[in-house]
Amino acid sequence: MHTIRKMYCRTFQTAFKIALPFLPYRTPEIIGSVKGIPEILTKKKCGTVLIITDEGIRKLGLTRRLEKTLSDNNIPYFIYDKTVANPTTANVAEALELYLENGCDCLIGFGGGSSMDCAKAVGARIAKPKQSLAKMKGILKVHKKLPLLIAIPTTAGTGSETTLAAVITDADTRHKYAINDFPLIPRYAVLDPKVTASLPPSITATTGMDALTHAVEAFIGNSTTYGTRQNALLAVRLIFENIDAAYQDGKNIEARRNMLHASFYAGCAFTKSYVGYVHAVAHSLGGEYNVPHGLANAVILPLVLESYGSSIHKKLHKLSVAAGISEKDTPAGESAAAFIQAIKDMKKRFHIGDHIPEIKDVDIPKLAHYADREANPLYPVPVLMDSLQLESFYYQLIDKKGGAVYE
Repeated sequence: MHTIRKMYCRTFQTAFKIALPFLPYRTPEIIGSVKGIPEILTKKKCGTVLIITDEGIRKLGLTRRLEKTLSDNNIPYFIYDKTVANPTTANVAEALELYLENGCDCLIGFGGGSSMDCAKAVGARIAKPKQSLAKMKGILKVHKKLPLLIAIPTTAGTGSETTLAAVITDADTRHKYAINDFPLIPRYAVLDPKVTASLPPSITATTGMDALTHAVEAFIGNSTTYGTRQNALLAVRLIFENIDAAYQDGKNIEARRNMLHASFYAGCAFTKSYVGYVHAVAHSLGGEYNVPHGLANAVILPLVLESYGSSIHKKLHKLSVAAGISEKDTPAGESAAAFIQAIKDMKKRFHIGDHIPEIKDVDIPKLAHYADREANPLYPVPVLMDSLQLESFYYQLIDKKGGAVYE
């Protein structure tokens, strides 16, 4: 990256770090079960609910407990279940129409990050009905109160229940962008392990590694605080202690609960301290090819960590100790290598490969441009890279043998 651009990025990031203590971040209030929702709705004087989810979640029957709880308490609700893996502007428009047609006054995002992001974007459109989502992309462009927003994660990974971001894909151009503003942070997060018990092992794995990526990128960045460092360390410890148990036995409620809390803490960490190039590259792949975000993060994470070199060894050492991989007196370089290897080993146990077969050589300059534009100057990464440098990651992800991501 050119020296002048580097100076601009670091100055921008420093200004944000200085401003952190003065910004209106809030942590969602945790509810332990969907059965606690009627009390909240009564307290907030909400009459009609729009549940935003996806078809797969609904077919699995995961919304039934919530629907029964609302029905038993005579709370009318409507369901939008057409959210796609990378929610589009079309999804938002359809859900918004259903909300307005039925006089709803509360939003529940039920599912993975896609459903919660869609719910956030619907809330933004309700708050600013005359403005398109495209005009809200970037930072602090919503600045109006949303309807009551409750997030119910069905995966322990995205952390979207804690964040101020909604990632949306333009239905026409397939360009993926983020809307970031404090009103998008949900008021309540329902961390109910029973909701996650039916998830298949592959989704448990990739979403769990998504949470790991959030914690790691937040921790190794340059805009951490004491609180975000503690959240990231706790998330990493919980993930390494519980992800295999949740993967092997989906009915293990304790492991499921711990993974939900790990995702929550990782979300709290990266909401303030941001992520890095793993996410920027993953978002470009999701927008262009609909690659699931957690899967993309899992595949990319070791590559990016290795590219940062010794600049992150001391920080990876602390994460390695938290994960139970290294001892406190292990040399930093050795500890960092062990942590990266542990991530690679985790991928192997979960049958996650090293490639994204959808990538086409001809698309790489465009994808790298998207990643560059998303990450710089906002993400306080350990080592700055421009679009040409980011291209190398995409080339490493091309499967020359034409194999699948899951080996």
